Amino acid sequence: MTEAPYSGERRPIAAREWKLSQRIAEFLARSGASPNGISVAGAVFGILGGFAFAATSAWPAHAWWLWLVVAVMMQLRLQCNLYDGMVAIATGRASPVGELYNDVPDRISDSAFLIGAGYALHSNVSLGYAAALAAMFTAYIRAVGKAGGARQEFCGPMAKQQRMALLTVTALLCAFAPNARLPAFGSAPEFGILTLALFVIAVGSLITSVRRLLRIAEQLRETPLREHHE
Repeated sequence: MTEAPYSGERRPIAAREWKLSQRIAEFLARSGASPNGISVAGAVFGILGGFAFAATSAWPAHAWWLWLVVAVMMQLRLQCNLYDGMVAIATGRASPVGELYNDVPDRISDSAFLIGAGYALHSNVSLGYAAALAAMFTAYIRAVGKAGGARQEFCGPMAKQQRMALLTVTALLCAFAPNARLPAFGSAPEFGILTLALFVIAVGSLITSVRRLLRIAEQLRETPLREHHE
């Protein structure tokens, strides 16, 4: 496998500049951790989190600790997203398939969390799929823009980190306030606070897609035509 200096565009994350994050990345690099392996681990955490979400419906008596598992899995997934690129830089290498490992596990994690959230206790299945589809569309717009020659657009208001932050807070609320419901729909068991979170994610992701599309179109209009054919 040919190796080349890592030069991929990365999502802006403030935690990359933290000394602790840099030391952990250096430790992982010295330990021989693979950036691609870290990316795959992120997908595994996403799938486990999605199952934990759905399991709250099957075992409502044990839901409180399943909500906590969900919150932990989401944060571990985000840590993987942070350190895969940092380890790639620390080792100064990237594999030719690194972009695939960077994006595909992310999409699997997003879909697992959001679809799992739809099957969770006091949630709505249709909204789970709608949120997953809308989240996937934000990534699709970004990928199409990159293929067309634009910079990668990571703008929100409902990019990956915002989606995971909202779901984490919601899972913790469900854990520590298990009887929480939307006030206006208190008598309908499928309308819990998780339903509201999925609705916000679905709508916010659509707004994010439109914003990215407009920004990408503006970039491409400013790019000389000949560059699109190189």
